[in-house]
Amino acid sequence: MSLETEIKFRVEDLAGLSLRLEAAGFHVETPRSFESNVLYDTPDRQMRARTEILRIRDYAGRCLLTHKRLPESGPGEDTHKHRIETETLVSDGAALAQVFLSIGLVAAFHYEKWRTEWEDGEGHCVVDETPLGNFAELEGPAQWIDRTAERLGITQQQYITLSYGRLFEQWREEHGSAAENLTFAEVSGNGTQE
Repeated sequence: MSLETEIKFRVEDLAGLSLRLEAAGFHVETPRSFESNVLYDTPDRQMRARTEILRIRDYAGRCLLTHKRLPESGPGEDTHKHRIETETLVSDGAALAQVFLSIGLVAAFHYEKWRTEWEDGEGHCVVDETPLGNFAELEGPAQWIDRTAERLGITQQQYITLSYGRLFEQWREEHGSAAENLTFAEVSGNGTQE
């Protein structure tokens, strides 16, 4: 269990961001890989009401089980997003999903993206190509995030502390979309991007 601190920001120029990351001392930890995430909850969304998630993530040949919740004290969001995160590798995500379903949980939300992970020895920058556009996340100590954002030319006004689920809700409202999941097929209607 650890305290995750992060921010997102929109990325208009992926190649330009890659050059800035390299100049700032980052190197690619995980090359661009497809990622699929399913959030599980009770049918009446009790976990969501408590600002918790239970997620199975398939990414780069690994399957991860993650639980996130707000910290017991301090802000959940200030200029950064803070969550208590418990995460573990699992060998069979499909079997775990069946366990969740058998105990009454439902697959409440599915989202996907192409992700490239960068690191500099102190923190991580992940670059996500999502159906809503491109975003990057800086994850590490708050001071490192602010220092790194400045080196990358990102201002605090560009920080986003919303989850992809919340960004998707905003997008649905703005576009009057009936899409239920943040997948390439549902949002753009053209399948996954390669």
